[in-house]
Amino acid sequence: MDTRRESEAAPMKKHTTTVRKTEREIILTRTFNGPAHIVFKAWTTPEHLRRWWVPKSVPVSMLACEVDARTGGSYRFEFGSEGGESMAFFGKYLEVIPNARLVWTNEEGPNGAVTIVTFEEKDGKTLLVMTESYPSKEALIAGAGMEDGMPDSFDQLDELLVELGAGKK
Repeated sequence: MDTRRESEAAPMKKHTTTVRKTEREIILTRTFNGPAHIVFKAWTTPEHLRRWWVPKSVPVSMLACEVDARTGGSYRFEFGSEGGESMAFFGKYLEVIPNARLVWTNEEGPNGAVTIVTFEEKDGKTLLVMTESYPSKEALIAGAGMEDGMPDSFDQLDELLVELGAGKK
């Protein structure tokens, strides 16, 4: 039995919806228990990203996290294991509207996607819609691992949002 009071923060425990809108586009949707400014902060602050971005089920960790979340800014995430091989993901922010929208490029390979994340707040909760648009059907297939990993990462984000005070009345 859950003994939390109604006023205490708790993860939403909702599932992520994943839809392939076209042969080149994937859309993930999830509602988070917290206001958009806290959810947005978790997406744009390195110390928060380090805690939720990599699914616990993946045997790597985030070795580096650099974020300049402003239009024209850049990001770089490096993943790997201590002493092992690593891989980097990087790109530029094309659009940053605080608490509402992020658009960035994924430039680590020739099949890089453009990612759009929107944050829509209603009644203290945030509807997040993440769209990845790839240059081709083949590029989407090559990058489709995010369909499996992001729901797990979103579960971890739910947990972090509780710690950040999201969902408290």
